[in-house]
Amino acid sequence: MRKIVFLIFIIIVIVSISIKDESILIPNNAIRIRIIANSNELKDQEIKTRVKNEVNDFLYKKLENIDKYNDAKNVLNNNMKSINKIVSNYVTNFEINYGKNYFPEKEYKGTKYKEGEYESIVIKLGEGKGKNFWCVLFPPLCMIDENKIENNTYSLYVKELLKKIK
Repeated sequence: MRKIVFLIFIIIVIVSISIKDESILIPNNAIRIRIIANSNELKDQEIKTRVKNEVNDFLYKKLENIDKYNDAKNVLNNNMKSINKIVSNYVTNFEINYGKNYFPEKEYKGTKYKEGEYESIVIKLGEGKGKNFWCVLFPPLCMIDENKIENNTYSLYVKELLKKIK
């Protein structure tokens, strides 16, 4: 009986380690997005979520068939006015910056992503003192509806997407 328990323990450890290796790594030529709420008040967090949803939907349509970094940068540069218009539908006081922007350290699905300066669009709503949303626009890792996809399917999709981009 002890041997069976020990064997099950070893199998669980091996599976846990292999799952950890399935973490999602952001490629060096990625383009991120960060949307910072005015504050942590419910109203401001709801506005951030609405802006995020509409901007993500808009950019997904623009980037879904793009597989080259420079093409993605051009699409984003060419659509900054449209992004401004989307955000202005929700707030009048905001800033949008596209280029190298600071991102704090983040843990997602058991993987820590280092803080640093990254190619990105940062949308600061109002004072920009609230919780933020961030993800990867290119390759379009944040455009996937995770609520409808299981973790294994998501990981496989991301791996295939990253192979395509490389």
